[in-house]
Amino acid sequence: MPTGGTGGTQAAEDYNHDVYIPLETCRVRFGEQIIIRQSGSFNREQVELSQITLTVSDIDHVRPTGDVVRDILGRHGQADWAVTVPLDRLEEAERAKRRYQALLVLIASISLIVGGIGIMNIMLATVTERTREIGIRRALGAKRRDITMQFLIEAVVQTSLGGLLGAVFGLGIVFTVPKVVSMFGGALPAKVHVPAIFLSLVVAVTVGVLFGWYPARRAALLDPIEALRHE
Repeated sequence: MPTGGTGGTQAAEDYNHDVYIPLETCRVRFGEQIIIRQSGSFNREQVELSQITLTVSDIDHVRPTGDVVRDILGRHGQADWAVTVPLDRLEEAERAKRRYQALLVLIASISLIVGGIGIMNIMLATVTERTREIGIRRALGAKRRDITMQFLIEAVVQTSLGGLLGAVFGLGIVFTVPKVVSMFGGALPAKVHVPAIFLSLVVAVTVGVLFGWYPARRAALLDPIEALRHE
């Protein structure tokens, strides 16, 4: 019985050469015995249930499912059974999952850094263009923290709007593409991971704060007199 257990492997089994039919169908079509004719002789084989293969919907449930099956078979009263899990395949699937996650994190980090540098350059250009405005605000009594907060909010607004547009675009793809594929007779399952939406918005705000801080502080540290003279 492959699924759940204390070790073992299924490397010797080749499921590509197997045919699976319901147990009741097998009994109806072939009976309790299978007769094989060879060279004028008959070979009778009793149809017995010798192995059960279980499939689990989620890889994280494989080991717990094996424990449940073992507890159920423990009530059989005889030690004529074994529960085996394909640990090599399970561990390889887990390693592949971790590799894909690391790759996605790397790609996302590069995208966020490039986007953050773009935001910072835009804000630096904005500070240069609005130097005289900053000088006027300082002359009218605005403090450095007020200037810092003003430009920091502007940077956060830009990244937050980008995050919202990205979330809306992603939701549009999730709900639209499967329907388009189904119109052509195909099937493309898609599922919305709600926590990821909020995580993306938090990341967008964080990028705005991190990459907007330097331009905001640079604007706040401008000398009011020099800023008023700026043309």
